[in-house]
Amino acid sequence: MIPLRDHIATSRVPFITYAVIGTCVLVFLWQLSLGALGGQQAVYALGAIPAVIFGDARLPPDLVMVPPLATVFTSMFLHGGWMHLIGNMLYMWIFADNVEDSMGHLRFVVFYLVCGVAAVLAQSLPDVSSEIPMIGASGAISGVLGAYLLLFPRARVLVMIPLGFILKAYYLPAAAVLGFYFVLQVVMTAMAPAGGGGVAFAAHLGGFVAGLALIPVFKHRSVALFSKRR
Repeated sequence: MIPLRDHIATSRVPFITYAVIGTCVLVFLWQLSLGALGGQQAVYALGAIPAVIFGDARLPPDLVMVPPLATVFTSMFLHGGWMHLIGNMLYMWIFADNVEDSMGHLRFVVFYLVCGVAAVLAQSLPDVSSEIPMIGASGAISGVLGAYLLLFPRARVLVMIPLGFILKAYYLPAAAVLGFYFVLQVVMTAMAPAGGGGVAFAAHLGGFVAGLALIPVFKHRSVALFSKRR
């Protein structure tokens, strides 16, 4: 299920959403400019590594770019490939503008970063000795999705669904699209091998839950949850 767009208009230009997308794209181009070895070194230097963050391990001095705690934030702007970047930025483009609109620009900055921190913690705490770097905006964006679900559950979202070799487009309520996303993260987190690499499903789940919990606090008082807007 690939979301393509929604129909909820915004009352202000989503500068922060655009800034995050632009920054992620520029950082990824920088990663590519480093070549294969340099790009891998950047992932270890700026990715969130649980063992390094919690003090059980240290990076070689030549890989240290920022303090260990800062990698919780720098990791949110790195990506592992074009598909990783495009997928994250697509979700950001579709859903983040309305969430930003619900709380304003400055609150959205804090909300986005806190959701990203929650995502890193959700992935790290079960195995603080892990030396696998986490990168990507997925955790923070999952927080955006959780917020959107409570704000606009009835919003119509155009999605592309593969049926064999044919792609079909359908309008589905946001509750169905994002509910499916949440359930998928729960299932994949439960099935993920302990200590394995790959997709950080627990981070997605942690970010999503953080978004659900934080949106009542961060939204403006005039903005209602469970809007009837479609």
